Amino acid sequence: MSPILITIIDATVKSAIIILTLLTGFAYTTVLERRFIARLQSRIGPNRAGPWGLLQPVADGIKLFFKEDVVPVNADKVIFTLAPALTAIPALIVLAVVPIGEDITLFGYTTSLGLTDTNVGVLYILAVTSLAVYGVALAGWASGNKYSMMGGLRASAQMISYELALALSILAPVMMVGSLSVGDIIDAQRGRWFLFLQPVAAIIAYITLLAETNRAPFDLPEAEQELVAGYMTEYSGMKFAAFFMGEYIKMIAVSAIWASLFLGGYRFLGLEYLLGGWMGPLILGGKIVASLMFMVWIRATFPRFRYDQLMQFGWKVLLPLSLLNLAVTAVLIVLDVIPVFS
Repeated sequence: MSPILITIIDATVKSAIIILTLLTGFAYTTVLERRFIARLQSRIGPNRAGPWGLLQPVADGIKLFFKEDVVPVNADKVIFTLAPALTAIPALIVLAVVPIGEDITLFGYTTSLGLTDTNVGVLYILAVTSLAVYGVALAGWASGNKYSMMGGLRASAQMISYELALALSILAPVMMVGSLSVGDIIDAQRGRWFLFLQPVAAIIAYITLLAETNRAPFDLPEAEQELVAGYMTEYSGMKFAAFFMGEYIKMIAVSAIWASLFLGGYRFLGLEYLLGGWMGPLILGGKIVASLMFMVWIRATFPRFRYDQLMQFGWKVLLPLSLLNLAVTAVLIVLDVIPVFS
């Protein structure tokens, strides 16, 4: 078999596994959220569909599949239909540059656990995460509804505001490693996680990634008390489900990204070499689940920002802090106070 054909098959199989894992993870992240919030609020949560409620996502999917697909008369029908896909697709492809384990050997063929580790992985992540705003903004505009339009405008302003602080906070570990490769950043954390070397950058990155996913307390584009459901007001059936699929997949994706940049990714005390290299994905999966539970905890704990508070927090707090942290990091690197891992 030719090397080119082997490479194509390898990439195709890995892509299918990543997408299937994200789709399955999205379904059971909804169960995790509902059961965990119920626990925090002394309720039971979904427990009827299947053992321990594990078939609840299947029941929800069947229900949404048979819901009527309503399209408003005044909607731009083409963009209205495409918008949910524009929201979900970036979430599905953003993890292409995140390694999830050491190289393994299967049937005499050595391959990496992860689709690719390009030398501009961080730029790819920033580029793809910024694309999600188009789906939300276009959904609001195409619906022909004032509440949807306001939700789309809020989403655009929110993502633009918080992406600046996100990029500046991610630059701190990039400067310490001297590489834009996510794999290089993970390898540099063998001795100590960047969470401890760059705590300010790690906290800002987590907050901004949370805002990128439109999760509470940053869920102003939906804000059901103010905007009915914001940019999703006119959507029903599987189109409505696609927006939630994009949101929950983004939760998984940003958790994996943050864990890779600040928590050592799939590495943990050398245990990633166990099970023939298959321990790496399990370690990364554990960190992702912990991050997801923290996101759910935040949703159950903090009230939603007012819109003016949201914008002020992004522009007047996070952006100056991220700039200051980046400047201090540069000075400390020049003075050899903090290590450079290149």
